[in-house]
Amino acid sequence: MLKVGFIGWRGMVGSVLMQRMQQENDFSKILPIFFSTSEVGNICNINNSKLLDAYNTDALMELDCIVTTQGSEYTNQILPVLRGRGYTGYWIDASSALRMQDDTIIALDPVNYDQILLGLKSGIKNYAGGNCSITLSLLGLSGLFKENLIESMSMMTYQSASGAGSQNIRELLNQMMYISDKNSNLINDTNTPILELIKQVNHTISHTDFPQKEFGAPLAGSIIPWIDSDLNNGMSKEECKGGVEANKILGLAPQTVKIDGLCIRVGAIQSHCAAITLKLNKNLSILDIEEKIKNSHKWVNYVPNNKIDSLKSLTPAAVCGSLKIAVGRLRKSSIAENTYTVLTVGDQLLWGAAEPIRRMLNIVVSYLK
Repeated sequence: MLKVGFIGWRGMVGSVLMQRMQQENDFSKILPIFFSTSEVGNICNINNSKLLDAYNTDALMELDCIVTTQGSEYTNQILPVLRGRGYTGYWIDASSALRMQDDTIIALDPVNYDQILLGLKSGIKNYAGGNCSITLSLLGLSGLFKENLIESMSMMTYQSASGAGSQNIRELLNQMMYISDKNSNLINDTNTPILELIKQVNHTISHTDFPQKEFGAPLAGSIIPWIDSDLNNGMSKEECKGGVEANKILGLAPQTVKIDGLCIRVGAIQSHCAAITLKLNKNLSILDIEEKIKNSHKWVNYVPNNKIDSLKSLTPAAVCGSLKIAVGRLRKSSIAENTYTVLTVGDQLLWGAAEPIRRMLNIVVSYLK
């Protein structure tokens, strides 16, 4: 059996990965070995083994494959040491550390399985999961990408609190409670003029004690118009990832499909949305586009463009915990010829993070049989 080491498996993405692997009985196909950066020697709750030191490169060298959801800092510290010592095993990584390196394939097998298989045959050993927002949208619109119909995309993402980390979820909920607790009398008193209530809530949000250590700004009752670091060119790092990663996943030269937009943090707990304006290279009817989206793979849930279905099925709450990518609000745009609007919604902890890693591990296991 393949000896597979897991690092970062207790974090948010790692926990989802463990759940999915247990649900799909993936551990029966491998010999799992669990590591820790902070609790070496403790007992693993997955298989009751002792946790090994994630910084012990001698132990890591013995593995056939390493799966890490620990983050970029760990990857940047450990992988060069292992490769320098001659490690020839597979490295499967949920972080962004390796995505744009030439010796790494961004794995999203419903979209680029042929590229993954070619990589395995040619000796590529590094595989990474992609940025959550772009992978969800690529999955939702893969039927159009497969036929090379998309010329450009303007993506406006609305990303949930859980995309920032577990402590950020707690902070959002604490912000909600803070607003509610400080204004409960006014909220419950129906005689309070609504403008007075709004004024007091806004005052609460701007208070110096308002919890915002993690986000650096209020999210409850507001939005955060910037995600990730500032590239000093008017663009955030999160926004830059969309175009470069999408083209690499599709096996295309940079800027073949032009992708731009803004990334916004919103007060949803889990699951990301992307409002997209598509420019196609030919004029298609809405029915044609619907069929191409619906028939691309089994994880697409096409939502008819009407209010009832949209409110029921095209929201973060509706897709949370599901592997389905909801695609809806499809219509022709009045901006220009061959342009269309569409909304994609998906659970960024599943297809946006853990699921491509899980499936990539299974592809490696099957390939090496």
